[in-house]
Amino acid sequence: MSDALALDDGRPQVLGAVPCDDGVRFAVFSQRARAIDLCVFDDAGRETRAALRGPDDGVFHGLLRGARAGLRYGFRAHGEWRPEAGRRFNPNKLLLDPYARAIEGRFAWQDEHYGHVTSLPDGERLPDPRDNAASALKSVVLDDPGPAPGCANRPRHRPRDVVIYELHVRGFTMQLPGIPDPIRGTFAALAHPVALAHLRRLGVTTLSLLPVTHALDERHLVERGLRNYWGYNPIGLFCPDPRLAADRTPAGAVAEFRAMVHALHEAGIEVVLDLVFNHTAEGDEHGPTLCFRGLDNPSWYALMREDRSRCENHSGCGNMLRVVHPRVTQFVLDALRFWVSRMGVDGFRYDLASVLGRTRGGFDASAPFFVALRQDPLLADVHHIAEPWDAGHAGYQLGRFPGRFLEWNDRFRDAVRGYWLGLGTGRGDFARRITGSSDLFHHGQRRPTASVNYVAAHDGRTLADVVAYAQRHNEANGEGNRDGHAHEVCASFGVEGPSDDPDVAQARHRARRAMLATVLLSQGTPMLCAGDEFGNSQRGNNNAYCQDNPTGWLDWPDAPADADTTALVARLLELRRGEPLLRHDGWFPPGDAPADGPRVRWLAPEGHAMQVADWHAKHSGALACTLCDEAGAPPRLALLFNPDPRPVRFVLPPAPWRGVLDSSAPDGHLPVAGPDHATIAPARSMLVFARHHAPPGDVP
Repeated sequence: MSDALALDDGRPQVLGAVPCDDGVRFAVFSQRARAIDLCVFDDAGRETRAALRGPDDGVFHGLLRGARAGLRYGFRAHGEWRPEAGRRFNPNKLLLDPYARAIEGRFAWQDEHYGHVTSLPDGERLPDPRDNAASALKSVVLDDPGPAPGCANRPRHRPRDVVIYELHVRGFTMQLPGIPDPIRGTFAALAHPVALAHLRRLGVTTLSLLPVTHALDERHLVERGLRNYWGYNPIGLFCPDPRLAADRTPAGAVAEFRAMVHALHEAGIEVVLDLVFNHTAEGDEHGPTLCFRGLDNPSWYALMREDRSRCENHSGCGNMLRVVHPRVTQFVLDALRFWVSRMGVDGFRYDLASVLGRTRGGFDASAPFFVALRQDPLLADVHHIAEPWDAGHAGYQLGRFPGRFLEWNDRFRDAVRGYWLGLGTGRGDFARRITGSSDLFHHGQRRPTASVNYVAAHDGRTLADVVAYAQRHNEANGEGNRDGHAHEVCASFGVEGPSDDPDVAQARHRARRAMLATVLLSQGTPMLCAGDEFGNSQRGNNNAYCQDNPTGWLDWPDAPADADTTALVARLLELRRGEPLLRHDGWFPPGDAPADGPRVRWLAPEGHAMQVADWHAKHSGALACTLCDEAGAPPRLALLFNPDPRPVRFVLPPAPWRGVLDSSAPDGHLPVAGPDHATIAPARSMLVFARHHAPPGDVP
């Protein structure tokens, strides 16, 4: 290491490493550091340092003249070592730039990456004296790629038209027939015509991608020979993970991601990213010092009031970003703007999003991040989807997110599963969930689309496993089958796992199809989990976050993906697109209350309007509803739900009904209403009827 590096004044207003005509400008925030060194590395790994100027408003900065894209760099922060006060400065540790556009190197879990001494019982009190630069990850300067090509061809689907399809880039494409072997598991594979053809055939509008940013594998996984396959352990929130790119060079991963977004947009499909702003890969106070902790631990992380040496852990992953801090709020907003303007994405799903609204008084829908987000003109025009809970006290905040946020509705998931599996969901709760969950979202000018309706997602069982396993089977995760949700709503129909019993197979098949029909025809924003359209299984593993293997990858059928359930999903989405009443974005008024617009009327199977006793009846869960354009108008649609293990006779209102859908009929058979306006709904089925003279039409 030499001290020959010379820096001029930089610009503290723009954080990160920014190439310019004269070189590269560097700026990094730290409220408590005494000094911060810029460290650059040549191709041989030799380090050169210089002290950044400042701080100016908490920002250290400098201009390195003559520097260009491709430069490897890091920071060393000087300050107090007082863990009891939360201060963990250790200039022996090379630190990543929080705003790095690329990260180079392969991280290995070595004790030298920890800021404290790990070899002594009380070593946390002592700074580790070893220099870790030789093996540390390095930030890499990249040229500004300019506006993403995907910005020019955004599909811009209206909220009521959105249908979300959640997938993992690697898992979706690793075994997809027709994908060339060199690009399997990559951004390029997701942009391949074979992948696009399947998505277009289904009719989904919006992909929700599991994390694609640079992430690390937790130490306990590495020691068991596993990895964090899902990617929920971030360290570089501006960096596409090169492990998901066919071209693994820093600039290549960026270009490949941008090209993928452009190709999906050309196919009419939006791209939403699952971004993890609730915690980082540095873990708890016993974890390594890689970036944020070494730059300014008390600013970046929420620390326990009674013991500042310890991290708050509402994420359940060891630490929690202190998003209430102005600079951390800025960091999150800057990352979002980057992914929209430079990478072309159409929105975000926020993991454990309650963390984003935590203040000293707990969750606050008017927290600084939410206020700033609503005021940003660029970010106001994209999707924002919350996982509305975290692992801390009072972390469950379903229905309380502000503005245009959509929220994962786990109450819908559990009620719909419980209804179709015969596990206690009553008619009333089911009816409330399929009409937008007004008890949760009908306030503050929110609309039914705020409810993201799903019955399966990456986190938990696949839909095929929901109907095949009553117990979790996570032994391969190496945690003694203790991880994952222990009380998912699920049923095995008497046989745990695969079964050759035709009655069991039929019951499972019908329940799965009925749940898919319910999700896709309910009021709200539907979401499918990739693979549920053809019965993908994880063999009972309901926490496959570390299974980067056939367990976690989609098990595509040997034949083209045209199985009967895939065809059902396509038909359901075609029906949803063509019928405005199935995409109604207003609240159905209760009972006979005077109101304009579409109405819903609930019916018992016998044909009469539901009475109090009917809602609480225990002998059957069967239920029907009719939809009409306005009060007093004849019904246009009738939806029949029979969760019972036996057929049920339904009497429809007098009208020339024609059958549109029978979820239980793999051969496309349509239900028929007889002269007495009655029909038989098979066991575990959902039926749809439309009036003859008012067929579903296009959206006006």
